[in-house]
Amino acid sequence: MTDFTTLELQLDGAVARIWLNRPEMRNAIDDVFIRELGAAFAEAEAAPGVRAVVLGGRGPAFCAGANLNWMKKAAEYTEAQNLQDAAGLPRMLRTLEQSRLPVVARIQGDVYAGGMGLVAVCDVAIAADTANFCLSEVKIGLIPATISPYVIRAMGARAAQRYFLTAERFTAAEAHRIGFVHEVVAADALDAKVDEVLKHITAAGPVAVQESKRLWRDVAGQPITEALSQDTVGRIAALRASEEGREGLRSFLEKRKPSWVAR
Repeated sequence: MTDFTTLELQLDGAVARIWLNRPEMRNAIDDVFIRELGAAFAEAEAAPGVRAVVLGGRGPAFCAGANLNWMKKAAEYTEAQNLQDAAGLPRMLRTLEQSRLPVVARIQGDVYAGGMGLVAVCDVAIAADTANFCLSEVKIGLIPATISPYVIRAMGARAAQRYFLTAERFTAAEAHRIGFVHEVVAADALDAKVDEVLKHITAAGPVAVQESKRLWRDVAGQPITEALSQDTVGRIAALRASEEGREGLRSFLEKRKPSWVAR
């Protein structure tokens, strides 16, 4: 297993847990963080038997945005250098979003700026009621550009319209109201709720879960056309004919657990 400097990877049976692990820096994002998080996801995907990833943070913040030292360096870059440097974050976000594994965000603390992008690419987001959220970029003369496609999709265009412009800090309750996180629980109940979600994911067919993730990504926001309908027909037909699909149907009819559920 790789020895990371900005995070920790734990492989625990069917679950890979990736901990952002620079609490003294509020798990801030920089070029090393970006490179290591992408590598950790690749390692989790390659590990045998892993069926879900939990992304969590150590310390008081989940992720407080960009590392100030990294931003200072960027301020001295030319536009061409900034283009090259800025490309790392969207590439890493796309790696997380395109992961075949479902990703659960365990949000124990504050989420600012680029950290909002990390939450937005996760498939399920569970937050402690003490967490706060902020798209803070305009306060320092920047914009949430590279995270914007994911954040807008997660919270909706109308909410993004406000928070992109105002950089207001908002609560976990508000994040839940606008749909940015799926559930808010007391801080001491956070792990139990994450484990509950993982239990549901790992009880489902592993291929079906991966294909459901791909289905959502491909279908969300698309116009309902004949071509789209035919595409969805092809997907369900392929799964019905697959080994996993046949086993799932047999187990249902025989009133037993399917083979992928631990006895």
